[in-house]
Amino acid sequence: MSNPGHVVHEEEDDDQGEVYIDEADILNEVDFDEEDLPDADDQVVDEPDDSMHTFTGHTGELYTVVCSPTDPVLVATGGGDDRGFLWKIGQGDWASELQGHKDSVSSLAFSTDGQLLASGSLDGIIQIWDITSANQKSTLEGPGGGIEWVRWHPRGHVVLAGSEDSTVWMWNGDKGSYLQLFSGHGGSVTCGDFTPDGKTICTGSNDASLRIWNPKSGENIHVVQGHPYHSAGLTCLAISSDSTLAVTGSEDGSVHIVNITTGKVVSSLASHSDSVECIGLAPSFPWAATGGMDNKLIIWDLQHSLPRSTCDHEDGVTCLTWLGVSRYLATGCADGKVRLWDSLSGDCVRTFNGHSEPIQSLSVSANKDFLVSVSTDGTARVFEIEEYKQAIYPS
Repeated sequence: MSNPGHVVHEEEDDDQGEVYIDEADILNEVDFDEEDLPDADDQVVDEPDDSMHTFTGHTGELYTVVCSPTDPVLVATGGGDDRGFLWKIGQGDWASELQGHKDSVSSLAFSTDGQLLASGSLDGIIQIWDITSANQKSTLEGPGGGIEWVRWHPRGHVVLAGSEDSTVWMWNGDKGSYLQLFSGHGGSVTCGDFTPDGKTICTGSNDASLRIWNPKSGENIHVVQGHPYHSAGLTCLAISSDSTLAVTGSEDGSVHIVNITTGKVVSSLASHSDSVECIGLAPSFPWAATGGMDNKLIIWDLQHSLPRSTCDHEDGVTCLTWLGVSRYLATGCADGKVRLWDSLSGDCVRTFNGHSEPIQSLSVSANKDFLVSVSTDGTARVFEIEEYKQAIYPS
């Protein structure tokens, strides 16, 4: 290979056999670092791409994905390019951009009836989109910091969101009007949701507390904080289908179960050795799944507060989702892989390749045929999971 740093000076007489270079001929010197030179042993081998559809409309890292609860092919994604998109699985030529945010789109949520989509951004703004027309319906303002998460009331168009400025806000999504401010946390509100019965709100914060609120009055019913609760900030929470228990994870690696009615810690699940990043409750069985930066997925028997299985990964577990009412669940990992696990045996039954960087979020389509993942590699990928959706728990 010719060296661009050295130019051969040839005499006009082409018959001259040998050509010499002297110092006057050197135009420029370039220093090479041997570490920068390609090594024959370091050739990158392309891994197989197991996805059946890839969405590449974004121009930056992706942070969040959510599938419509009613349309089996409609997906929303958001990322660091300050944009959101609505797109359809298997329809590569159809996409609708969610314009207007001035910072990363960090959270997305469909209303329970699938009619509206809320997009939350680090610009502190939430936009409401009408799904039928794909037009913006309203803009929700108030928080003084970035939006950490957004949720809908289980039976109405009421929007709840937590902010980096330590507040939680509630609005009427149809009218775009303010309803309630929940103030009391001493740090960014990192997780939260309505209880499934819609009567209570639970929020977790960097201040290591869980707060339980009355949605109508804004009253703070319980504050769960201090021993025997988490010693560091909360990262995630999940609420039982009967609205009685909140399961919370923390940066300190602990998982605790709180009775929402009494505000008391009723159990502690200790097995993770690093930050717990995600929690999911099995829809049809008293089991929980937790994923952590200790490279572990742990499946818990909540009735006995004991781990059933510990599932090892190559890197930190960033997100998880149960595949409907089946016994399978999916994890997204910092190694760029999406894995399917059998919660009964604890075995990994499938590894999906395709992403080249950490997985940030997962969502399952309404018909449970597709699993959608997003990554900091800038892509969203769709994997077929139909064969796993019928595998229910033994009676």
